[in-house]
Amino acid sequence: MRPTSEAVGRRRATVALKESLRDLRNQLSLLNHQVSAHLALNDVDLDCLELIARHGPVSPSALARRAGLHPATMTGILDRLQKGGWIVRERDPDAADRRAVEVRAVRGRNAELFRLYAGMNTAMDDLCAGYSEEELALIAGFLRRATSAGNAATGDLANS
Repeated sequence: MRPTSEAVGRRRATVALKESLRDLRNQLSLLNHQVSAHLALNDVDLDCLELIARHGPVSPSALARRAGLHPATMTGILDRLQKGGWIVRERDPDAADRRAVEVRAVRGRNAELFRLYAGMNTAMDDLCAGYSEEELALIAGFLRRATSAGNAATGDLANS
């Protein structure tokens, strides 16, 4: 049985969307690599700094799980970020174990990151201006669902 033209069109559109997502991922990776280089950070350090800024304060073990990294690797990353003045480690006042620490981003350093991402931020504002509120909500919903699918695939791969 031959697929309908509608099925063929949908398949082509789906393939084009996936290709566009790969292109976006590659371009954002290149942008983040340039930002990392300007800040004298490793790419993974910048990724972890973003996670800390968005989800912190967070324990190093929770951060390692969220980043999909071994705790020993996370220790080295946190050492570099702390040495660079990007994060602080503080005792967790709510933890039963008095040795427990939380990691949080140093707010005063955000200006450097904002400056380096300013071009992309402005370009995204300009891009979004061409869409209606409803269209933006649809796109945001799609991206959230794509992120969730990626999270599930990552978990499946990590557990295999």
